[in-house]
Amino acid sequence: MKFAPQIDAQFVTVVVAVLGALAEEVEGITDARLVQGTNVNLGEALQFLREFDIEASRICFRVSSARWTYSTNMTDFNKRRMIEEQTLQAKFDKLSWKRAVSFDWTRLPDPMVRRQLKQLITNSRASLTDEKYNEIYHLISEMKDIYSHIRICPFNSAERLYCDLELEPDVTRIMSNSRNHLELAHIWREWHDKVGPPMKNKFMRYVQIANQAARMNGFLDAGEEMRYVYDDPEFEIEISESWKRLQPLYKELFTYVRRKLLQAYGPNIVRQEGPLPAHLLGNLWAQDWSKIIDLVAPYPEYRSVDITDEMLRQGFTPLRMFQMAEEFYTSLGLKPMPPEFWRFSMTDKPNDRKVQCTASAWDFCNKIDYRIKQCTEVNMEDLISTHHEMAHIQYYLYYSEQPYLFRDGANPGFHEGVANAISLSVFNPVHLHRVGLFNENTDTYETNINFLMLMALRKVAFAPFALLVDAWRYEIFQNGVQNMNSAWWELRLRYQGIIPPIPRTESHFDAAAKRHIPADIPYMKYYIALLLEFQIHNSMCFAAGHVGTLHTCDIYRSREAGRVLSDLFKVGKARHWKEVLKMLTRGQSERISADAMLQYFQPLLLWLKVQNKNESVVGWMTNLEEEALFQPFLFGGGVNHATDFSFVLFMLITVKLM
Repeated sequence: MKFAPQIDAQFVTVVVAVLGALAEEVEGITDARLVQGTNVNLGEALQFLREFDIEASRICFRVSSARWTYSTNMTDFNKRRMIEEQTLQAKFDKLSWKRAVSFDWTRLPDPMVRRQLKQLITNSRASLTDEKYNEIYHLISEMKDIYSHIRICPFNSAERLYCDLELEPDVTRIMSNSRNHLELAHIWREWHDKVGPPMKNKFMRYVQIANQAARMNGFLDAGEEMRYVYDDPEFEIEISESWKRLQPLYKELFTYVRRKLLQAYGPNIVRQEGPLPAHLLGNLWAQDWSKIIDLVAPYPEYRSVDITDEMLRQGFTPLRMFQMAEEFYTSLGLKPMPPEFWRFSMTDKPNDRKVQCTASAWDFCNKIDYRIKQCTEVNMEDLISTHHEMAHIQYYLYYSEQPYLFRDGANPGFHEGVANAISLSVFNPVHLHRVGLFNENTDTYETNINFLMLMALRKVAFAPFALLVDAWRYEIFQNGVQNMNSAWWELRLRYQGIIPPIPRTESHFDAAAKRHIPADIPYMKYYIALLLEFQIHNSMCFAAGHVGTLHTCDIYRSREAGRVLSDLFKVGKARHWKEVLKMLTRGQSERISADAMLQYFQPLLLWLKVQNKNESVVGWMTNLEEEALFQPFLFGGGVNHATDFSFVLFMLITVKLM
């Protein structure tokens, strides 16, 4: 047996010192390698950007309209139209890239012009030949299509002739609600076995072409190009330090949850000091553990913060939920929703056609039309989701006067970070009491610990998963596609303490069970957003004059908190995200930090330490049998110590030092 790898504090100090000393050398190296031309005519660059802004906005409107039409009426005809518009956009992006790289943007005197051209040039695969550009575009489309058409068989053998279970809502509902470990293992296996193998070869080819594009753009591999979007030589250091700070809280939560699952399922399913099987945590990917709150609630005799029954009693409708969300934002001094929002948004699930129900906020790029698509049901989850999606709309409204390239969050994590920060005030016993939906006493210790436990199952449990998805992807881009599946489970074991419920081999491709992998969607932004949401929440609470523990802060009706948000919103992407973060924190810090998140969960951490004081292991110990679930060769060759690195070491070898 061996302990799960720990991050050695002295090693981290050495790494940080080395990287800090090299920071000046690192900064600018990638810029110098980026593709650039010889044209230094500022007037021509300005004219190109003006033309790009007009045309890009027009094409964005066409694509968004086609996507909306298909998402709200999923016919073959609408799908073909959407694909046609997306293909047109891909061609436009390629032509725009070719024009942008004709300029030597590093020598142009206008910083806004340099910033826009740099944005156009980087993170683009337009450097590929037309043949390979089209190939990778179609590979991603084919993998997404495979994913969306997966149907699996139910656990009940009498019903297995009808293998028609979809991810939403069927698989999600079973994984959330079933407490039969055999059924959970069956559903987990069915999904992973059917989704991964059909797209494995396509993904391997995708990796090859993505790396070719990155190298043509001046990067070592596609992983380095993905990280470059953060434009920060200290990015890897800050990520490492934040996870080092969060690990103790995660391990305390993990240890407590394991004890509760051991009580529920017994030692044959959950080992007392071991990692946790992935199928028992209420979620297909074991990334959100909140659905098992019934098994792990600290004080089950106290009422949970679920206001669904009260909403139904008060006669809530989807329209009233959207009006309530709008009133939350106008109480902060922010903008009401425009008329087009109320006219065109889809707030209810229609009965006459097939629609895509995933909640989403839409910017149609014409500075007029903003919408939300949500199959709203009257329950607490959808009330929170409504506030969350409307936060995105607020962001769209405030940066709408920026040039097209600056109409986005300051970095890829800001949009989600802001929307989640708002949710921290909305999903909050104090706020729900203020708006008449939670009539229990919000001051009791037991109520607060129950609430913090539920939040930790959502947020703290998500942190290592949010981190490892792209850590795996970076490793694949850097080291190749051999042993992809064992590499995936090594990271899951190392950071989450999660193992597969059944043996896995390299014929499987379990990372593809998460849609973001085949869909070519970066995932590090969700880890950044997780940290940002607490930093933003902390700043708004300070502005609102909140006194007390951070988890009780409600910014409702605070114009001061609203000014913090509007100032952040207006900037969009026009300034470097570190400047925006410095503005947000009143000049105190420009670093991504876990401090605010730890402050939020401090009362729960103290409680967990008391609960775990008699545990022999806080965290997990791994035995050979558990590792052999995804590395069968270990029985013959012993532990592969060559792969036993900490996240800091992994980041060290991938940081841009060449």
